[in-house]
Amino acid sequence: MMLGTVEQAVALWLAVRNWLAALIVIASPCLLLAQPINEFLIPTSGSGPSGIAAGGDGAVWFTEALANKIGRVTSSGEIAEFPVPTAIAQPQWITTGPDGNLWFTEANAGKIGRITYAGAITEFAVPTAGSVPNVIAIGPDGNLWFTEFSGNRIGRITPAGVISEFPIPRLVTEPWGIAAGPDGLVWFAESDKSRIGRISTSGVFAGEFPLPGAFASPRGITSGPDNVIWFANAGGNSIGRITPVGSITEFLVPTASASPTGIVVGSDGALWFTELLGNKIGRVTTTGVITEISIQQPDSRPFGICSGPDGALWFTEFFGNRIGRIATPVPAGIPTLASRSLVLLGLALAGVAGLLIRGTRPSAA
Repeated sequence: MMLGTVEQAVALWLAVRNWLAALIVIASPCLLLAQPINEFLIPTSGSGPSGIAAGGDGAVWFTEALANKIGRVTSSGEIAEFPVPTAIAQPQWITTGPDGNLWFTEANAGKIGRITYAGAITEFAVPTAGSVPNVIAIGPDGNLWFTEFSGNRIGRITPAGVISEFPIPRLVTEPWGIAAGPDGLVWFAESDKSRIGRISTSGVFAGEFPLPGAFASPRGITSGPDNVIWFANAGGNSIGRITPVGSITEFLVPTASASPTGIVVGSDGALWFTELLGNKIGRVTTTGVITEISIQQPDSRPFGICSGPDGALWFTEFFGNRIGRIATPVPAGIPTLASRSLVLLGLALAGVAGLLIRGTRPSAA
């Protein structure tokens, strides 16, 4: 049967288009991003890449915890490696300092390292023995701040290498992530005590905020584009946000037991995070909509993540021995089974609408 008039054909086409557009929007929380990932194999096998940070030289720098090296990767994937002077130092996390150099923690050696773009390394010993310096970040005061996982302290190091330590009031908190907050304070995650804490740049602790849930264990932490703190809750399998006054909201990661670990703000204004056990990279908007990207390398254990000088997201694969790269902004996702079913339903309903149009058109004279 023919539709009859051009107007009726256009009406049916618009109905189909509008139904599909509306249903894809409704199904957006179910989308799995089909974003291509580039992976670059690290020359040293079993290097255990961990922390990662954008350098001021246009490259991305990372630590090799098991190979005892600092790595550098260009936007085209060329990798250079620099040995850490102290043997079995276990370099962990890394960040760009206020002096333009890269600063990193040495968990096993109990030191803070500094590396120039030319690869020259200087090390500074943390006063507390066995402190296990963990995550390091630039503070609001222009110094570097770091967590001491076993020392139960928050550390501060000036660009000149002068270190101060501040014991956390609560015992055995196993502090993990650390970041400068929008309120001028330094915020940190207490992975063992399920709390988010904060400290002033003068070393005065400014309170702790307990997280909901029996299994909460915050890891990575960062200041978001919406002037709140965002954190990866590995134990709670969620991404959380906390305001300067301590109001907490959490968003569950779709993949069960994903163990979100590292988190960073992307050039697209969203928060990006690693799923250590989910083998995915996640993305959450400031309104809490989460999408995920699967990594090609099986059981790669994505760990650290940063926004690169090229605007892309860069991350480490601890087991995969690779550095991954995801371009932003994100294109449209590929519908999952649930959203495809809704689209098919839309097509069926649009078809019914077409039959109704045909049934009501005037008969030929």
